[in-house]
Amino acid sequence: METENLLVDYSGTMNFSNCTLESSFSLHSKSITEKMLLALTLGIIMFFTTLLNSAVITAICITKKLHQPANYLICSLAVTDFLVAILVMPLSIMYIIMETWSLGYVICEAWLSLDMTCCTCSILHLCAIALDRYWAITNAIEYARKRTVKRAAVMIMTVWTISIFISVPPLFWRHTNAESNFSQCIIEHDHIVYTIYSTFGAFYIPLTLILILYYRIYHAAKSLYQKRGSSRHLSNRSNDSQNSYTHCKLTQTFCVTDISTSDPTMGFDKMNVNIRIPPFETEMDNACDKNQISSSRERKAARILGLILGAFVVCWMPFFMKELFVGLQILTASPRVSDFLTWLGYTNSLINPLLYTSFNEDFKVAFKRLVKCKDHL
Repeated sequence: METENLLVDYSGTMNFSNCTLESSFSLHSKSITEKMLLALTLGIIMFFTTLLNSAVITAICITKKLHQPANYLICSLAVTDFLVAILVMPLSIMYIIMETWSLGYVICEAWLSLDMTCCTCSILHLCAIALDRYWAITNAIEYARKRTVKRAAVMIMTVWTISIFISVPPLFWRHTNAESNFSQCIIEHDHIVYTIYSTFGAFYIPLTLILILYYRIYHAAKSLYQKRGSSRHLSNRSNDSQNSYTHCKLTQTFCVTDISTSDPTMGFDKMNVNIRIPPFETEMDNACDKNQISSSRERKAARILGLILGAFVVCWMPFFMKELFVGLQILTASPRVSDFLTWLGYTNSLINPLLYTSFNEDFKVAFKRLVKCKDHL
């Protein structure tokens, strides 16, 4: 990822060179006020990213009800985003504010490698979670048996392995002769093949897969809501008694069997079945109510999926478009634009714990318990 003195691209050779005062970067040096405001803003993002992801990790670890394979994927995502917050963001802030690199070759090399690996891993975790949810909703009965801790562990290991294979290649061709005095650590845009390989592997292919999976998840959920609404509508008009009607033609008036014991005005025997035919208008109203409930659930599902996809695309699409175009030498990006797009991508690590837990009641209860525990300390 980039800082103001760092143009981070997955396509190039990691090269370290001396920086002179005549460098174009120095011509646009920030004022003290700009640096303070920038440091404060980026520091707030880093703080809340660390706080929220650590809260998710803690909630899953100490809450037995959350000890489920699907939540282990979310926990692994939180760990990855937590690493972005504590290992990548602080050095990026320092580099942007100081406008020079002063930590040496080894730390610079480690930072760039961690940056690419952790951010790629965070994106691929979103893909793994979408795949897990797709299997769970489209093949619920069979996948319930396959959805084990071992399977979740294999998915997590696969995500990390792919991330490493995407991030490691520059280690084999970048310069190994570190200069004793340098102030920039730059990844050059020299390898077009690697640009395509890395950007597509880290973003474009996962994005395509996520869009397809969530599209199918939404339609599967929509179909499920409609079936549940229809089954409930019919089940309310049947009775466990053998004398009840087992089938009601949808083209005719619905048959309802009721056994009432709560209303004292109803004086018939409990063992008898009262079959009444409700007015057509009432049936239409009930059907409308069921349709409204189903539509409400569909809209809620659409909102949740829209938020997840929207946040992912808004945060990472601009960065990877820039990376691809710069690597293909279609355009050039200024350091400030590169910094902005990089931190826009970083904010996805802040948004992830909110989106993947805020709609889950078990997580809400766990977070409330954490807050109460802190209040008693």
